[in-house]
Amino acid sequence: MAKLLGLHHLTAITSSSPKMFDFMSGVLGLHLIKKTVNQDDIRTYHLYFTDDRGSAGTDITFFDFPNLFQGTKGRNSIDRIGFRVPNDAALDYWQQRFTEHQIEHEPIETEFGAKTLRFYDFDHERYQLISDETNHGVPAGTPYLNSPVPTQFAISGLGPMRITVNYAAKMDDVLINLLGFEKVATDGNQTLYEVDNGGHGAQVIIADEQLPEDEIQAYGTVHHLAFRTPDEADLREWIEKIKAAHLAQSGFVDRFYFKSEYFRPGRGVLFEIATDGPGFLVDETYEEAGVHLELPPFLEAQRADIEAHLVPFNTDKKAID
Repeated sequence: MAKLLGLHHLTAITSSSPKMFDFMSGVLGLHLIKKTVNQDDIRTYHLYFTDDRGSAGTDITFFDFPNLFQGTKGRNSIDRIGFRVPNDAALDYWQQRFTEHQIEHEPIETEFGAKTLRFYDFDHERYQLISDETNHGVPAGTPYLNSPVPTQFAISGLGPMRITVNYAAKMDDVLINLLGFEKVATDGNQTLYEVDNGGHGAQVIIADEQLPEDEIQAYGTVHHLAFRTPDEADLREWIEKIKAAHLAQSGFVDRFYFKSEYFRPGRGVLFEIATDGPGFLVDETYEEAGVHLELPPFLEAQRADIEAHLVPFNTDKKAID
């Protein structure tokens, strides 16, 4: 029987790939495991930042659409991106690091029993770090070996993602009855859901907010959130289940680094189910990963045209601090 294992990746939209490389690698200490293009819009970059080896569940990715406008936050959107850190002491380190790097952030708070620290990037995308001090479930990833962040404080994977909707009852039905999540706790207008007893690496927070307007998606907003499934056989079971639920969906998609299915649980929000493999080191070595523009085999014949429409930038393996 098909199952979900937790969070797989999250994809957001940025105004600048070079600036995002500096932020994700230089400030947050993540590994640029893959510099490639958006397979649905091949004249734009797609950057993948992960733990040291590109493990599923540690992966935040960015599209870079030229000449795009600033997005507007609103209802029916993936509203805040979560990252895991090892313990409460790590949040103290990050608070100081954000201050030193002039990164906008808020005081440390507690949400659903865990310490959190919210912060923002140059596009005013919303993030939070969550402490794994009392966490269980999905194992943490391996911190990037060339990170400027000390290993004992490093980001180790994706954490709970906050989603704001004005159809909370329908989202509850999709999460529980279709995807197999369990309702863990409710606090005010927010409900915490978890799949496969996976803890922070397998959680979403649904906020029932009757905001006046839907989100306008552009840079500074999230494009989609993906959940993990083990392999193609499980994925194809999910495709049939989603079809039977009569949700808007893509059908089978082969992204070369993983295989997937996209679907909408309701207005605005886009989910994906993606396989754990084959992974990001299938076509280049660990040492070269993220340094050069890498294309899946079905795009290689178009390399000259693709490169002619991209502005090159340096992603050599350096600790930036």
